[in-house]
Amino acid sequence: MKWNKLYKYPPCTRSTTDGIRTYEIGEERLPSVTTILDATKSEESRRKLNEWILLKGKDEANRIKNQAAERGTAMHTYLEKYVGNTGHLDLTDTGRVAKPMAETVIKQGLNGKLSEIWGTETTLYYPGLYAGVADMVGVYDYEDSIIDFKQSNRPKRKEWVEDYFMQVAAYAVAHNYVYRTQIRQGVILMCTPDCFFQKFVVKGKEFVKYQHKFLEKVGKYGSN
Repeated sequence: MKWNKLYKYPPCTRSTTDGIRTYEIGEERLPSVTTILDATKSEESRRKLNEWILLKGKDEANRIKNQAAERGTAMHTYLEKYVGNTGHLDLTDTGRVAKPMAETVIKQGLNGKLSEIWGTETTLYYPGLYAGVADMVGVYDYEDSIIDFKQSNRPKRKEWVEDYFMQVAAYAVAHNYVYRTQIRQGVILMCTPDCFFQKFVVKGKEFVKYQHKFLEKVGKYGSN
């Protein structure tokens, strides 16, 4: 892995109000990619989520959600520090679980595949439409790529992670527009607390399909 800082990514200020995350970039305040995806979920997705909350109970559902978010943040931090060559030590209970998860992602997902890094925790935006922070941008398996790290409580099927595909597709659209690049691949590297690793790659015509699907959601979000 080598760093190649080809592009100057902008600073941003994040804020969340009533569940809506926005990014301030220059003079613009833009909705986040995840906010757009959450706001435009299908009725079936909302129904399944509500059924899960009823099954678990609101308090337990919130506990599971918050625990997963904390674990995901800890795993991301470890990966970011690893790539930045600074090292990281987190002795909390969450950190003790997240470290082997991150090490699994490094061993099975990054080593031998990621040859070039353009940026990590990279602010990307499409002027006037949306913004977000990509976990990593670079060259993966010889393809210019958006790479995203995910923690999961259990293994996933490909059809369950379409929102993740739309997320990396959205970042690619933004990067290609602002920097005149031709990123055509999205990579999801996922790990469970028991270190079960999964990799999902979307590229070519399938990647274009998810770009279009996300832009349709942008239109739907803007019309609400």
